[in-house]
Amino acid sequence: MNSATYITLALYFLAMLGIGLYAWRHSTSDSEGYLLGGRQLGPVVAALTTGATGMSGWLFLGLPGAVYAGGLIVGWMAIGLFAGAFTNWIVVATRLREQTERIGNALTIPQFLANRFPQSATALRVTSAAIIVVFFAVYTASGLVGGGKMFAEMFPGLLGTGPHGDYLTGVWLTAGVVVAYTMIGGFLAVSLTDAVQGLIMVTALILMPLVVVGDLGGMQATGVVLDAADPALLDMVGGLTLFGFLSAVTWGLGYFGQPHILTRFMAVRNVETIPASRNIAMIWMALVLAGAMAIALTGRAYVESNGLTLADPETIFLLLARALFSPIVTGFLLAALLSAIMSTVSSQLLVASSSLTEDFYRLFLRRDASEREMVNAGRACVLLVAVVAGVIANDPNSEVLGLVANAWAGFGAAFGPLVILSLTWRGMTGWGALAGLVTGAGVVAAWIALGWNQSFMGGEGLYEILPGFVAAWLAIWLISKVTRRAEPLPA
Repeated sequence: MNSATYITLALYFLAMLGIGLYAWRHSTSDSEGYLLGGRQLGPVVAALTTGATGMSGWLFLGLPGAVYAGGLIVGWMAIGLFAGAFTNWIVVATRLREQTERIGNALTIPQFLANRFPQSATALRVTSAAIIVVFFAVYTASGLVGGGKMFAEMFPGLLGTGPHGDYLTGVWLTAGVVVAYTMIGGFLAVSLTDAVQGLIMVTALILMPLVVVGDLGGMQATGVVLDAADPALLDMVGGLTLFGFLSAVTWGLGYFGQPHILTRFMAVRNVETIPASRNIAMIWMALVLAGAMAIALTGRAYVESNGLTLADPETIFLLLARALFSPIVTGFLLAALLSAIMSTVSSQLLVASSSLTEDFYRLFLRRDASEREMVNAGRACVLLVAVVAGVIANDPNSEVLGLVANAWAGFGAAFGPLVILSLTWRGMTGWGALAGLVTGAGVVAAWIALGWNQSFMGGEGLYEILPGFVAAWLAIWLISKVTRRAEPLPA
């Protein structure tokens, strides 16, 4: 790889660290500043950080890989995600911003649930925090897997030694940079870097397919190659089954329960900011999803027309970056991939850290801890979660999309119905909330363990988020009715 590529990436890393230092000087004096940026996000930053943190490395690796192999039929997943994100902004964003501040000024989702249902406060807080930490360890690992794959593919032999040395170098280098600026600058650093990273991501995802189409001789020529390779690649309905359709579109249900996305709603400056943020975020999301699928299809055409072999479909973005672009542009494209990875990993580390500090450390160990002690404890927990995630990511055969799918479903089912109903239904009780939390997480874990996400009732599998989400919703409704102890929202 050309030295210009290394220099471009080095400048990118330095820029992220510089933003971390800026944030350290402006928003890390107390827990609210470190964990929520003082609730001062403007519409543009709020939109871009919400979008970037929700996408992760799967946008450049997992989604293009799935479309590369399966064609446009995978696009139903993108449609489901877009619909879920839009509904989340409409149903959850304004209510969560208003209620988390009004009901006890909660800094974390577990704190909000405890304040909302005081009779079950401790059980809710501990259970939800435990689920957040466990699933985020897996989710964060998926991002580090992406970093490992990038370095193994693009920089073989650069720093790694021994079996899978390049891959492991990428895992720990990615983790190290993210941990540095997250520990230093907290939520503001994460949000500002997300905003920059979001702009880099959308630029790369629009640029790459245009260049590939130009290299292939235009849209018509690209379509001819794809049709010759496999006519089903451009068909969204041919061969679509009920379970396949449901497994794809129900990815959108996950948006309602992702703590790293929900905290963005909690951190906006005021509720008046939300409509503008929503509009910017949805335009950004439409562009990046379309770009990721275009990269997959144009990349498939490029591979077919040049007689190439691609062992791992999740590396199509990396193949195109190396084959078609100058070293400086390649460095920029790799920075875009790292942006997708790091924007999500940093958010996940911070949310997991906030649960460990606010919902375990302060609750059980140091109730009277000073603000500075809590900030320092948060920094230590960021490092702890990163190390655990790095260990999980050590397997070079891990698939980014698979890890993301499991964690996304776990959060979506455990927290999705819980968040929606806690914000909208006055008849919900603390026992109902706890039942939904445990049921959602339990059904998802059991569904995966039984292999029903791969094969269900002798046929194809059903994505675990759907049964988990439905079961959690029913559990909340049923147990709330049975306990008959409605806990209305405080006035």
